Amino acid sequence: MIDNSTATAKAPRKKNGVLKRFWRSIRGPLAKSRFVRFLVVWLITQFFRLVNATNPRLPGSSDLEDMKRGGEPFIAVAWHGQHLMAPFLMPRGVRFAAMFSKSKDAELNARVAERFGVEIIRGSGGREPTKSIEKGGVRALLALKKALKDGKTAAMIADIPHGTPRDSGQGVILLAKLSGRPIIPICYMTSRRKILEKSWDKTTIPLPFGRSGLIVGDPIFVPEDADDAMLEAKRVELTASLNANTARVQALVDGRA
Repeated sequence: MIDNSTATAKAPRKKNGVLKRFWRSIRGPLAKSRFVRFLVVWLITQFFRLVNATNPRLPGSSDLEDMKRGGEPFIAVAWHGQHLMAPFLMPRGVRFAAMFSKSKDAELNARVAERFGVEIIRGSGGREPTKSIEKGGVRALLALKKALKDGKTAAMIADIPHGTPRDSGQGVILLAKLSGRPIIPICYMTSRRKILEKSWDKTTIPLPFGRSGLIVGDPIFVPEDADDAMLEAKRVELTASLNANTARVQALVDGRA
Protein backbone atom coordinates (compact mmCIF):
# COMPACT_ATOMS: atom_id res chain seq x y z
CA MET A 1 0.00 0.00 0.00
CA ILE A 2 1.25 3.47 -0.88
CA ASP A 3 1.43 6.00 1.94
CA ASN A 4 -0.10 9.07 0.24
CA SER A 5 1.00 11.42 3.02
CA THR A 6 4.63 10.42 2.51
CA ALA A 7 4.38 10.84 -1.27
CA THR A 8 2.80 14.25 -0.84
CA ALA A 9 5.51 15.38 1.60
CA LYS A 10 8.31 14.38 -0.76
CA ALA A 11 6.92 16.18 -3.80
CA PRO A 12 7.72 19.78 -2.70
CA ARG A 13 11.29 18.78 -1.79
CA LYS A 14 11.81 17.34 -5.26
CA LYS A 15 10.41 20.48 -6.85
CA ASN A 16 12.57 22.72 -4.66
CA GLY A 17 15.60 20.62 -5.55
CA VAL A 18 14.96 21.12 -9.26
CA LEU A 19 14.60 24.89 -8.82
CA LYS A 20 17.78 25.07 -6.75
CA ARG A 21 19.75 23.12 -9.36
CA PHE A 22 18.34 25.36 -12.08
CA TRP A 23 19.38 28.52 -10.21
CA ARG A 24 22.87 27.14 -9.61
CA SER A 25 23.19 26.37 -13.31
CA ILE A 26 22.41 29.93 -14.41
CA ARG A 27 23.79 32.14 -11.63
CA GLY A 28 27.38 31.76 -12.86
CA PRO A 29 26.65 32.98 -16.40
CA LEU A 30 24.46 35.77 -15.00
CA ALA A 31 27.25 36.93 -12.69
CA LYS A 32 29.64 37.09 -15.64
CA SER A 33 27.26 39.10 -17.78
CA ARG A 34 28.36 42.74 -17.99
CA PHE A 35 24.84 43.75 -18.98
CA VAL A 36 23.29 42.04 -15.95
CA ARG A 37 25.84 43.64 -13.62
CA PHE A 38 25.14 47.04 -15.16
CA LEU A 39 21.39 46.55 -14.84
CA VAL A 40 21.56 45.44 -11.19
CA VAL A 41 23.79 48.38 -10.22
CA TRP A 42 21.54 50.83 -12.10
CA LEU A 43 18.43 49.49 -10.36
CA ILE A 44 20.06 49.77 -6.94
CA THR A 45 21.19 53.34 -7.53
CA GLN A 46 17.70 54.33 -8.67
CA PHE A 47 16.23 52.68 -5.57
CA PHE A 48 18.55 54.66 -3.28
CA ARG A 49 17.66 57.88 -5.08
CA LEU A 50 13.99 57.09 -4.47
CA VAL A 51 14.68 56.42 -0.79
CA ASN A 52 16.51 59.71 -0.44
CA ALA A 53 13.78 61.67 -2.23
CA THR A 54 10.88 60.19 -0.24
CA ASN A 55 12.31 60.23 3.31
CA PRO A 56 12.31 63.86 4.53
CA ARG A 57 14.64 64.56 7.44
CA LEU A 58 12.95 64.78 10.84
CA PRO A 59 13.31 67.78 13.17
CA GLY A 60 15.97 66.94 15.71
CA SER A 61 18.33 65.58 13.08
CA SER A 62 21.83 66.93 12.68
CA ASP A 63 22.60 69.27 9.81
CA LEU A 64 24.97 67.97 7.15
CA GLU A 65 27.22 70.95 7.84
CA ASP A 66 27.72 69.60 11.38
CA MET A 67 30.22 67.16 9.86
CA LYS A 68 32.61 70.07 9.36
CA ARG A 69 32.82 70.94 13.07
CA GLY A 70 36.30 69.48 13.38
CA GLY A 71 37.49 71.02 10.12
CA GLU A 72 37.93 69.73 6.59
CA PRO A 73 38.66 67.25 5.23
CA PHE A 74 37.44 64.67 7.73
CA ILE A 75 37.01 60.91 8.17
CA ALA A 76 33.32 59.95 7.96
CA VAL A 77 32.59 56.70 9.78
CA ALA A 78 29.45 54.52 10.06
CA TRP A 79 28.61 51.00 11.16
CA HIS A 80 28.57 48.12 8.70
CA GLY A 81 25.03 47.61 7.43
CA GLN A 82 24.04 51.23 8.10
CA HIS A 83 26.22 52.86 5.44
CA LEU A 84 24.14 52.34 2.31
CA MET A 85 22.94 55.94 2.01
CA ALA A 86 26.39 57.46 2.55
CA PRO A 87 26.57 59.15 -0.90
CA PHE A 88 23.56 61.28 0.11
CA LEU A 89 24.97 62.23 3.52
CA MET A 90 27.88 64.44 2.54
CA PRO A 91 27.78 68.23 2.82
CA ARG A 92 27.48 70.06 -0.49
CA GLY A 93 30.77 70.31 -2.36
CA VAL A 94 32.56 67.62 -0.36
CA ARG A 95 34.46 65.09 -2.46
CA PHE A 96 35.16 61.77 -0.85
CA ALA A 97 36.95 58.47 -1.20
CA ALA A 98 35.70 55.31 0.46
CA MET A 99 37.38 52.11 1.60
CA PHE A 100 35.77 48.84 0.54
CA SER A 101 37.02 45.41 1.48
CA LYS A 102 38.37 43.10 -1.22
CA SER A 103 35.64 40.53 -0.56
CA LYS A 104 33.10 39.55 -3.20
CA ASP A 105 30.34 40.73 -0.87
CA ALA A 106 31.68 44.29 -1.07
CA GLU A 107 32.02 44.34 -4.86
CA LEU A 108 28.41 45.28 -5.54
CA ASN A 109 28.51 48.06 -2.94
CA ALA A 110 31.67 49.41 -4.54
CA ARG A 111 30.14 49.46 -8.01
CA VAL A 112 27.08 51.30 -6.69
CA ALA A 113 29.29 53.84 -4.89
CA GLU A 114 31.23 54.45 -8.10
CA ARG A 115 27.95 55.34 -9.83
CA PHE A 116 27.59 58.16 -7.26
CA GLY A 117 31.07 59.47 -8.03
CA VAL A 118 32.84 57.97 -5.02
CA GLU A 119 36.54 57.17 -5.38
CA ILE A 120 37.02 53.52 -4.39
CA ILE A 121 40.00 52.30 -2.36
CA ARG A 122 40.37 48.58 -1.67
CA GLY A 123 41.43 47.34 1.73
CA SER A 124 40.37 46.07 5.12
CA GLY A 125 40.92 47.48 8.58
CA GLY A 126 41.98 45.05 11.32
CA ARG A 127 41.56 45.31 15.06
CA GLU A 128 45.33 45.31 15.64
CA PRO A 129 47.97 47.22 13.65
CA THR A 130 49.87 44.03 12.76
CA LYS A 131 46.68 42.44 11.49
CA SER A 132 46.11 45.41 9.19
CA ILE A 133 49.59 44.96 7.72
CA GLU A 134 48.96 41.28 7.03
CA LYS A 135 45.73 42.09 5.20
CA GLY A 136 47.26 44.83 3.10
CA GLY A 137 45.31 47.35 5.16
CA VAL A 138 48.28 49.68 5.53
CA ARG A 139 48.43 50.17 1.76
CA ALA A 140 44.75 51.17 1.74
CA LEU A 141 45.21 53.45 4.74
CA LEU A 142 48.07 55.23 3.01
CA ALA A 143 45.85 55.69 -0.05
CA LEU A 144 43.16 57.23 2.16
CA LYS A 145 45.78 59.41 3.85
CA LYS A 146 46.79 60.72 0.43
CA ALA A 147 43.12 61.37 -0.44
CA LEU A 148 42.78 63.39 2.77
CA LYS A 149 45.95 65.33 1.95
CA ASP A 150 44.41 66.09 -1.46
CA GLY A 151 41.38 67.60 0.28
CA LYS A 152 39.00 64.66 -0.05
CA THR A 153 36.96 63.35 2.84
CA ALA A 154 37.58 59.68 3.63
CA ALA A 155 34.63 57.36 4.29
CA MET A 156 35.14 54.14 6.25
CA ILE A 157 33.06 51.48 7.95
CA ALA A 158 34.08 51.09 11.57
CA ASP A 159 33.45 47.42 12.28
CA ILE A 160 35.34 44.65 10.49
CA PRO A 161 33.54 42.46 7.91
CA HIS A 162 32.45 39.19 9.54
CA GLY A 163 34.04 40.29 12.80
CA THR A 164 32.24 41.53 15.89
CA PRO A 165 29.37 43.80 14.78
CA ARG A 166 29.09 47.24 16.37
CA ASP A 167 32.69 47.08 17.62
CA SER A 168 35.15 49.37 15.84
CA GLY A 169 38.32 48.06 14.28
CA GLN A 170 41.68 49.80 14.61
CA GLY A 171 42.02 50.88 10.97
CA VAL A 172 40.05 54.13 11.20
CA ILE A 173 41.94 55.07 14.39
CA LEU A 174 45.27 54.54 12.64
CA LEU A 175 44.12 56.70 9.73
CA ALA A 176 43.22 59.53 12.11
CA LYS A 177 46.65 59.26 13.73
CA LEU A 178 48.50 59.21 10.40
CA SER A 179 46.52 62.06 8.84
CA GLY A 180 45.77 64.30 11.80
CA ARG A 181 42.18 64.59 10.56
CA PRO A 182 39.10 64.19 12.80
CA ILE A 183 36.85 61.12 12.85
CA ILE A 184 33.17 62.05 12.42
CA PRO A 185 30.72 59.33 13.56
CA ILE A 186 27.59 59.30 11.37
CA CYS A 187 24.33 57.47 12.13
CA TYR A 188 21.45 57.50 9.65
CA MET A 189 18.17 55.58 9.72
CA THR A 190 14.73 55.59 8.12
CA SER A 191 11.40 54.92 9.81
CA ARG A 192 10.56 52.30 7.17
CA ARG A 193 13.35 49.75 6.95
CA LYS A 194 14.04 46.08 6.48
CA ILE A 195 16.60 44.41 8.74
CA LEU A 196 18.32 41.36 7.28
CA GLU A 197 18.30 39.32 10.48
CA LYS A 198 20.45 36.51 9.08
CA SER A 199 23.27 38.82 7.99
CA TRP A 200 26.25 39.00 10.35
CA ASP A 201 25.86 42.77 10.76
CA LYS A 202 22.03 42.93 10.69
CA THR A 203 22.18 45.02 7.50
CA THR A 204 19.41 47.63 7.46
CA ILE A 205 17.79 48.31 4.08
CA PRO A 206 16.16 51.78 4.05
CA LEU A 207 12.75 51.80 2.39
CA PRO A 208 10.94 54.62 0.53
CA PHE A 209 8.06 56.78 1.73
CA GLY A 210 8.95 57.26 5.38
CA ARG A 211 10.98 59.67 7.46
CA SER A 212 14.71 59.81 8.05
CA GLY A 213 16.99 60.83 10.88
CA LEU A 214 20.66 61.76 10.98
CA ILE A 215 22.86 62.11 14.05
CA VAL A 216 26.42 63.36 13.64
CA GLY A 217 28.68 62.61 16.60
CA ASP A 218 31.35 64.87 18.06
CA PRO A 219 34.72 64.88 16.26
CA ILE A 220 37.28 62.43 17.58
CA PHE A 221 40.95 63.40 17.22
CA VAL A 222 43.85 60.97 17.60
CA PRO A 223 47.22 62.50 18.55
CA GLU A 224 50.08 61.78 16.15
CA ASP A 225 52.15 60.43 19.05
CA ALA A 226 49.37 58.15 20.36
CA ASP A 227 50.68 54.89 21.81
CA ASP A 228 48.89 51.54 21.79
CA ALA A 229 46.94 52.38 24.95
CA MET A 230 45.72 55.66 23.46
CA LEU A 231 44.79 53.97 20.17
CA GLU A 232 42.69 51.43 22.08
CA ALA A 233 41.04 54.19 24.13
CA LYS A 234 40.09 56.04 20.94
CA ARG A 235 38.76 52.82 19.39
CA VAL A 236 36.52 52.32 22.43
CA GLU A 237 35.43 55.99 22.27
CA LEU A 238 34.42 55.62 18.61
CA THR A 239 32.51 52.42 19.35
CA ALA A 240 30.62 54.11 22.19
CA SER A 241 29.79 57.18 20.09
CA LEU A 242 28.42 55.17 17.17
CA ASN A 243 26.35 52.92 19.42
CA ALA A 244 24.93 55.80 21.46
CA ASN A 245 24.03 57.81 18.37
CA THR A 246 22.54 54.77 16.63
CA ALA A 247 20.19 54.45 19.61
CA ARG A 248 19.39 58.17 19.39
CA VAL A 249 18.58 58.14 15.69
CA GLN A 250 16.45 55.01 16.04
CA ALA A 251 14.45 56.63 18.81
CA LEU A 252 14.02 59.70 16.60
CA VAL A 253 12.68 57.89 13.52
CA ASP A 254 10.53 55.53 15.61
CA GLY A 255 8.88 58.47 17.39
CA ARG A 256 10.40 57.77 20.78
CA ALA A 257 12.70 60.79 20.99
